[in-house]
Amino acid sequence: MNEEYRSDLDLPTETLELNMGPQHPSTHGVFRVILTLDQELIRKAKGVIGYLHRGTEKIAENLMYYQVIPYTDRLDYLAPLSNNLAYVLAVEKLLGITEDIPERAQYIRVILAELSRIESHLVWLGSHATDIGATTVFLYAFREREKIYDLLETLTGQRMNNAFLRIGGLMADFPKEFEDQVRAFINQFPKQLKEMEDLLTRNPIWLRRTRGIGVIPKEKALDLGATGPVLRGSGIPYDVRKYDPYCVYDRVNFEVPVGEQGDVYDRYLVRMEEMRQSVSIIRQCLDQLPEGPVLIDDYKIVPPPKDRVYASIEEMIHQFKFFTEGFLPPKGEVYASVEGPKGELGFYIVSDGTGKPWRVRIHPPSFMNLQILEYILPGHYIADAVAIIGSLDPVFGEVDR
Repeated sequence: MNEEYRSDLDLPTETLELNMGPQHPSTHGVFRVILTLDQELIRKAKGVIGYLHRGTEKIAENLMYYQVIPYTDRLDYLAPLSNNLAYVLAVEKLLGITEDIPERAQYIRVILAELSRIESHLVWLGSHATDIGATTVFLYAFREREKIYDLLETLTGQRMNNAFLRIGGLMADFPKEFEDQVRAFINQFPKQLKEMEDLLTRNPIWLRRTRGIGVIPKEKALDLGATGPVLRGSGIPYDVRKYDPYCVYDRVNFEVPVGEQGDVYDRYLVRMEEMRQSVSIIRQCLDQLPEGPVLIDDYKIVPPPKDRVYASIEEMIHQFKFFTEGFLPPKGEVYASVEGPKGELGFYIVSDGTGKPWRVRIHPPSFMNLQILEYILPGHYIADAVAIIGSLDPVFGEVDR
């Protein structure tokens, strides 16, 4: 304890250092915050990360390019398909085949990315509401999330960690009736989302816990590298899908929601509207979805089809060499990013011309947003810290990557 002087009461007081985490349900992962408290008022905050270190980037540098895909699932493990997309876009850019990806695969990639956005935001909504005391919303949000997981299980065979995207396209096409199942989900979801909003948006307790709390001014959001809904909640309409379109985002219409005050409540409103926009994007992609293949036919980059492998010794040898040596991209460096649910997720890859990347570095949005805490927590109470951390929506698979 340190003795300080409080001018408002003209009395000496003591500050206390308190550890919040690293095992704490409201830090949304293994995150430690060292709080300097004056009673329940936060005077200083220090974030401590590194309790979940995985070494993902170094692991990737010791694998062939296609072997890295399952490891990307474990970054933001609430939206694995978005992680897949960021990585394969970077490798395709390195190979110079971005324009060769089949059109149908491009549309399906966007559909899956937006389903991932919705499922991630639903987990945020349910857990964030529970942190603040609204437990009913948790049940509603996870009910809808399970419906998306049912869809993904039908498509990929996995509910999480799908590893479905491939360098050059997709692992497989939509199964029969899958398109109708997706339409059925997006047709009923807006009504369910409104039901959750009705519980929160004008709830007086919710408003008192979120309005004017954790304000991040525009300039500070830019200075501290905020991204995603955190940045847009402060009134800056930056979205990678608009400013540097990838796949077919330039062929669909959608709005980028922004906040006005930059507080916890604005970040809530931004994510709720983003889910509505995702529904619109998915519907447009389904309406425009063309027929055709979902994987390029360049067998120096993707393995030959099984029917050809079993019918030709040359194709079998080629498949063997592909899975033991991989493909050899040209020397160079690339960066590619997507607008993930948490913000800009990017991969920087350096190639030395061999079958394994020489360097891999990941730009993770949760990591970027967490550094804001030390700025916005002081001046708030402990209970506000719970609301503020939840409003940043961190996932520590990509923080301690």
